[in-house]
Amino acid sequence: MKVTAAVATGRGNPLAIKELDLQEPGPGEVQVRMVATGICHTDAVVRDEWYPTPMPAVLGHEGAGVVEKVGAGVTAVQPGDHVLLSFSTCGICNSCVSGHPAYCTQFLALNFTGRRPDGTAAFSDNGEPVGSHFFGQSSFASVSNVAERSVIKVPATVPLELLGPLGCSVQTGAGAVLNVLDPEAGSTFVVFGTGAVGMSSLLAALVANCSTIIAVDIVESRLQRAQELGATHVINGRTENATDRIKEITGGGVDYAVDTTGNQLAFRAMVDSLGSHGHAALVGLAAPGTEATIDIGNTILTGAKVSMVIEGDSVPQTFIPRLISLYQNGRFPFDKLVRSYPFAEINTAFSDSEQGITVKPIVVF
Repeated sequence: MKVTAAVATGRGNPLAIKELDLQEPGPGEVQVRMVATGICHTDAVVRDEWYPTPMPAVLGHEGAGVVEKVGAGVTAVQPGDHVLLSFSTCGICNSCVSGHPAYCTQFLALNFTGRRPDGTAAFSDNGEPVGSHFFGQSSFASVSNVAERSVIKVPATVPLELLGPLGCSVQTGAGAVLNVLDPEAGSTFVVFGTGAVGMSSLLAALVANCSTIIAVDIVESRLQRAQELGATHVINGRTENATDRIKEITGGGVDYAVDTTGNQLAFRAMVDSLGSHGHAALVGLAAPGTEATIDIGNTILTGAKVSMVIEGDSVPQTFIPRLISLYQNGRFPFDKLVRSYPFAEINTAFSDSEQGITVKPIVVF
């Protein structure tokens, strides 16, 4: 069938809106007609070739839509089901079967190669293959063939135009807090970076009933938004020493912390701000080879620990319905982070995100 897709062609190039050919869904695949898809920082860094995804390729990994067809062997969903899409996994390695699929041994192969495991692509342009199955889904297309393990069935009562970001950025930030840090009620919390992932961490800290919630950024408008969402304190890292200020607010050091930036200086500030037995999570992507320092002589005295977290260390099929339930009950208002764009304006949505104009862009088909 013919589909409309935004195709990444290489570093520095805007996505090109093209008509592509899409194959029938293969075994273990679900054909989904997209209603909307979020735009994530990972899409931008792959577009700009930080990671070796072959070009041309259809990116997008926060899709939401309706099932059109199912391939052989699919049992999780059927045509007409409303679905949200997340990352793909093998389902059989030790990480997958122990409840930590974000650390699947086949994660890179299944999510970043732009191909099925047999080396084929579902999209083509005048007979030439175009990368598909990005994060198992390639949701920057009006219709896509999606790996069954990327699919989460959602209630038809929840608007698909809103749900996409739960598939990656929102579950990354919220999962780092609720699945990994698991803060006690009344504890102190800080997040470095108040983009979509950081704001989702902040909302999760509210769910966990943290009493002191600090947001650190260098963009005043985002710090203002963080206060509106529930931050008790904000720090502009450009004009204040974040570590000193955090220690002042918390009386010596923070209990829990998240760095969403992947910036070496922010990472160091996060570690230095930890109190006794503090626990920090790094979720921000950085270019391969990026290094950061830790003052091991002083940090060891705190008993603190740092966890490296991918996709919130979540099982999407159970964690995302939990987030939807919290949203429906008014406890997780992630809808306050989003702005919608027509699919034809996808490059504008990328630009607005990169400039900090929009926290979480969603493009609607």
